[in-house]
Amino acid sequence: MTKIITENLHLHYGENHALRGIDLNIHANKITALIGPSGCGKSTFLKTLNRMNDSVPNIKITGKVLLDGEDIYDSTVDVTKLRKKAGMVFQSPNPFPMSIYDNVAYGLRIHGIKKRVLIDEIVERSLQGAAIWDEVKDRLRTPALALSGGQQQRLCIARTLAVSPEAILMDEPTSALDPISTMKIEELMSELAKKYTVVIVTHNMQQAARISDYTAFFLLGEMIEYDKTNNIFAAPKDQRTENYITGRFG
Repeated sequence: MTKIITENLHLHYGENHALRGIDLNIHANKITALIGPSGCGKSTFLKTLNRMNDSVPNIKITGKVLLDGEDIYDSTVDVTKLRKKAGMVFQSPNPFPMSIYDNVAYGLRIHGIKKRVLIDEIVERSLQGAAIWDEVKDRLRTPALALSGGQQQRLCIARTLAVSPEAILMDEPTSALDPISTMKIEELMSELAKKYTVVIVTHNMQQAARISDYTAFFLLGEMIEYDKTNNIFAAPKDQRTENYITGRFG
């Protein structure tokens, strides 16, 4: 089943044509990896999927992004609700300067949930879903910024899970982490894909090969090739894809 569809998606930053006619079907309950060299449009594309580019000056977006069949760039779309449905996890962990508990509860309160018992229940469930509950359950009122980098990133994932998203967009979520924390996040992503649609930008070829079901290769604002990950890495159809994944450039 397809969760997100982009049709002839173009994006300009002023004179810079950053995305060039991207057509992509992202499958539900699968992990889709976006790979390619720096500056090729991966993160820009990811941010179009929940309108995180909206505040960028001189931006122009044409084409369609359909989430469950609804064009997210339609003027009637509530962007706050959209970002609840398609949550973003950033490259560097960005917990709020508040307690572990309040970080996870923040989005719930923004969306009008006030019942303490319900918030407690969702906070615990979200921390469990992000595989960090056992590490923090006895210190929920301590500052989130005291956690390690890997724990902070899992806390940010818990914060995303708390508002019941359907898609989780991850922009190089392990690039700032040590190998052990990276492994934990990768294991977590595999679990998350059972319930959510996961899209991840990564510079790490081995990571894309390990964790993703589908891979899209971007180059100079174009999507060069998109296929099941095994096919991309074992038998790419485009020479440019092969040159990138074998390390000839990038």
